[in-house]
Amino acid sequence: MATPGPATPEAPFEPSHPPVIEGFSPTVYSTSESFKKKFIRKTRENPMVPIGCLGTASALTYGLYCFHRGQSQRSQLMMRTRIAAQGFTIVVILVGLAASTMRSRP
Repeated sequence: MATPGPATPEAPFEPSHPPVIEGFSPTVYSTSESFKKKFIRKTRENPMVPIGCLGTASALTYGLYCFHRGQSQRSQLMMRTRIAAQGFTIVVILVGLAASTMRSRP
């Protein structure tokens, strides 16, 4: 069994300075961005995600309205439409994530 080598003294931890992590730069997103500007930027990057979210919310709202009115068949159809819209949104998010990953590679 080998004995461990001598320990090298490290600088003490200072809370005022963030730790250095290889491959991570906290200053990349240093500019403060308002909610509106960020929403517009993200919508321009992947415009199908808000469309899928609006479709999901619309199908849910109309399905609940039909359920309240006693139209059970139409309510069931709208709930199935909502599931399809949610699936569409998830697929679009994953495709956008894969596309942005491919774009960031050198």
